[in-house]
Amino acid sequence: MKDQARAVVVGGGIMGVSVTYHLARLGWRDVVLIEKKDLATGESAFAAGLVTQFHTSPTLMQIRKYSIELFSELQLFHHVGSLRLASTPAQFKELQRNISQARAIGLEVEMLTAAEAVRLFPAMTDRELYGAIYLPRDGHLDPYGATTGLAQHARALGVTIYTGTRLTGIRLSPRGEVTHAVTDQGAIRTEVVVNAAGLWGPQVAAFAGVHLPTTPVDHQHIALKAVPGHELPHETPCLRDPDNLIYLREEQGGLVIGGYELNPNARWIDGVPWEHGGQALAPDFERFDPILEGAIRRLPFLERAEVVSLVCHPGAYTPDSRPMLGPVPGARGLWMAAGLSLNGFGGAGGMGKVLAEWIVEGEPSLDLFSFHAWRFGRAYADPFYAAERTREGVKYYYYLRFPHDENEWARPRRVSPVHYRLQELGAVFGEKNGWERVNYVQPGSAWRRAGADQRAPEWQWGRPPYFERLRQEHTAVRERLGLFDMSSFGKVDVRGPGALALLQRVADNDLDVPVGKVVYTQFLNTRGGVVADLTITRLAADHWRVVTGSAFIGHDLGWIQMHADPADGPVELRDVTEDYACLGVWGPKAREVLASVSDSDVSNAAHPYMTARTIRVAGFEVLAQRVTYVGELGWELYVVRERALPVWDALYAAGVAAGGEVGGYKVLDGLRLEKGYRYYGMDMTVLETPYEAGLGFCVRLNKGEFIGRQALLRAKAAGLRRRLCTLTIGGEDYLPLYGGEAVLREGQVVGRLRSAGYGFTVRRNIAYSYLPNEWATPGLEIEVEVFGERVAGQVAPDVLHDPKGERLNA
Repeated sequence: MKDQARAVVVGGGIMGVSVTYHLARLGWRDVVLIEKKDLATGESAFAAGLVTQFHTSPTLMQIRKYSIELFSELQLFHHVGSLRLASTPAQFKELQRNISQARAIGLEVEMLTAAEAVRLFPAMTDRELYGAIYLPRDGHLDPYGATTGLAQHARALGVTIYTGTRLTGIRLSPRGEVTHAVTDQGAIRTEVVVNAAGLWGPQVAAFAGVHLPTTPVDHQHIALKAVPGHELPHETPCLRDPDNLIYLREEQGGLVIGGYELNPNARWIDGVPWEHGGQALAPDFERFDPILEGAIRRLPFLERAEVVSLVCHPGAYTPDSRPMLGPVPGARGLWMAAGLSLNGFGGAGGMGKVLAEWIVEGEPSLDLFSFHAWRFGRAYADPFYAAERTREGVKYYYYLRFPHDENEWARPRRVSPVHYRLQELGAVFGEKNGWERVNYVQPGSAWRRAGADQRAPEWQWGRPPYFERLRQEHTAVRERLGLFDMSSFGKVDVRGPGALALLQRVADNDLDVPVGKVVYTQFLNTRGGVVADLTITRLAADHWRVVTGSAFIGHDLGWIQMHADPADGPVELRDVTEDYACLGVWGPKAREVLASVSDSDVSNAAHPYMTARTIRVAGFEVLAQRVTYVGELGWELYVVRERALPVWDALYAAGVAAGGEVGGYKVLDGLRLEKGYRYYGMDMTVLETPYEAGLGFCVRLNKGEFIGRQALLRAKAAGLRRRLCTLTIGGEDYLPLYGGEAVLREGQVVGRLRSAGYGFTVRRNIAYSYLPNEWATPGLEIEVEVFGERVAGQVAPDVLHDPKGERLNA
């Protein structure tokens, strides 16, 4: 056995083999893959083998498209095409929306009628069939043959594959760097270990002190014999019918049918036995019945089909149903390729490619932000919470989940210090990263947790039933006062002699500012793409506080940790999210209300915009940051959680007396869109620079070197080719815009919507989209595809409300 390698890949399933193959393609031939049994004996052995390029995520669409072309090029793929059906009116609307999203990212698809779909798949009934899409390049493969076939190509490129070899440990240096992969056959010196161990990923990660919150969840598929008189030709398209919870493909004239159960079963949440592998589990026919019934509804002749086998095998899933790719804090050189079960062979080819690029070249070619392996925060260290969130994600993989539906399982996980006061006011709570957060308030009604609310027939793809309540909250913020509980904001304290050097390295803005200064900044990758959008406040000579979005705390803290350098000097990083409440007080009467409950001077002269100082509210010490996400005068007030309730009570009483309202997160979108404020992940990603996103005012190229600076220098010299524009769409009536819809100019797709919402002040549907410079002109006419119809719109001024910033600087 080799005792040294440039990289060691752990796991002989399709993902491990794909990473190995692509590392070799990029010139890393001294790679060792180890597998504890034989190749393709874990999850890969029990896959159904269907592969589609269809997805509304630009990243996953490109990943899947590459996977199909790779397997096709290596003669491991069978192109039979695929159909995706709509068996309810609601799913038909979703399919219309998906078609627009797909067209906006370069995948040309059209809606088929029921009759056209049946012509492509004559064996199915047109009963309750409303439409379909067809993708001719889709198809299926043999999972075992594809895995072993790709492994042969990897061997031909010079890599080494050891089967019957189990990883038993990972050695780290005192600085937390990978030095050895330890196996039951000996140790291999290496600086890179790739965890592609599938179900055993958490155990492998734990060897390096890393927590990996994947959960094994059972998945079943059935093989049925051909029914006499209904034998299917080998070229039968694959079929997906989400309303009936099924996917299927032809096999020997019969069918292989699988699906996603509404009450999926998790197992082994505290670790999969090492000896498991190469064997299926006992099937559960009762649990599979709804899937089979769905198949019979679409293909009635299956009532007479004989069962060959029902296979049950768990897969490794994540709490948000997305894979975990990339490096992790605390173990430099350890890379994750985990939680891939909802992507399988369709994802493995492309994901192996981009992960290999990341390892070899330092950055992937695609936007992998939502797949970053370090994104999950400490809430997911609870295996029960992680498992419930994972099961719910699997439930909705096929079952239609509307854009405004909320998670329902494993709630409540975390509540703010003023949660019970909000209950008394009739709050309707949503959930983000385990936090119960107010979506909106229904005065006079009992509080409740929102769930699958949009599924209600009176809402679905229409106007939200709480639309008029949002108007009231919006108007209060613009004309009087809005009071918000923002306690779920992520908060990280950065302290120590090395803190400034670390923050200067990761931020594009200058953090060497006076104590009390609030800095709006981004973190960038080496290509100048935005990886985080946040504020950082200097609280003392060696103390800063980073504040980020509720869902981004795990990611942004991890990014800082991964870029710490011992040469900077000692740095202490501490997640203080749950230590402090954050109360937002925004609106023209914010100063009047705050002054009435504080003996501190909150005048503009004493407390200007983008500064922070300690004041007293209701007698308690509060860190008041004069910042806003709504474009009005106001403060974020940070108070230790033990004193949050009396501070809230004082603010609430004074706010109500001033005509204020308690608001929720739903109203924030319209407020910020009117003001031109961005939201990370929608309006800017790792594929856009701050200049393109309209955030060039944050960049300080002259402060010294920082991550992404060289790329920004090149971008600035080359000039902008596109930029984020504000659009107004349709008239004053509400439009169901969710983001991702195709933007057209003269009949050609020129972009896609990013954020979208309704602005009650300007009485317009507002959205953002990246457009070429020559079209980024206010007044230019465009169209947006909304559920199959083109709606007229125009490029608007970047800021629609208070463009000079006079109100927030008052």
